[in-house]
Amino acid sequence: MMVVALWGAGVLSLMQVGFWLWQCRTRNAGWVDVGWALGLAVMAILAAGLGPAPLERRLLVGLMGGLHGLRLGLHLWRRVAHEPHEDGRYQAIRAAWQTGVNAKFFVFFQAQALLDVLLGLPFLLAAWNPRPGLHPLEWAAGALWLGAWFGEALADRQLRRFKARPEARGRTCREGLWRFSRHPNYFFEWLVWVAYLLLALSAPWGWTAVLCPALMLYFLLRVTGIPYTEAQCLRSRPEDYARYQRETSAFIPWFPKAGA
Repeated sequence: MMVVALWGAGVLSLMQVGFWLWQCRTRNAGWVDVGWALGLAVMAILAAGLGPAPLERRLLVGLMGGLHGLRLGLHLWRRVAHEPHEDGRYQAIRAAWQTGVNAKFFVFFQAQALLDVLLGLPFLLAAWNPRPGLHPLEWAAGALWLGAWFGEALADRQLRRFKARPEARGRTCREGLWRFSRHPNYFFEWLVWVAYLLLALSAPWGWTAVLCPALMLYFLLRVTGIPYTEAQCLRSRPEDYARYQRETSAFIPWFPKAGA
């Protein structure tokens, strides 16, 4: 397992070097997010291809992690490639660093590669699980993953279609899943990681995979997810988004407040 983790670290490090070189040319550090998402797919496919677990378990690992990482990576690729400006998070980082920006971003991109290796823990644990047949927890993991994967894809599609309309400029999306949560894509992304925990739980030391959904929840709620996204929305459309905050659940989908 450790050898595969080291192989993964090497492959992802090289991949992030490529995205870092591209950000040097384009001055858009948002490519690190694309590399991070695709790195998850790489870790899942490596674990599924090289692990000693029964074939059906390795197929489940490869499909769950591979399809999730590829879909998210392509979604982010489309967004970064077509946005005229660098994401506000990275603009703020670039302004704060001032000197040696590209060298510092190199370290940042490499840190994302290492984070992918850490988050690949559920894939490695499951792919080295010798138990014959699929455990009920693994069937539950597949069912939860399928619902969360489609939920996140639907939320991304609804937001993309809303933003494509000229009349949407300066307005907040309240359509579909966005009527019930300000961040339905983040909510379903977190459920995907809960599914990965279920996938790993029947393996020896599988409980250690709880680190991954806990870490993702912390990032989404406190670090790079909701705080930065909402700060940017309040800057661009303060009155409309402040009303949206009052009316709509921040994370877990729920009915809008009366009068919404």
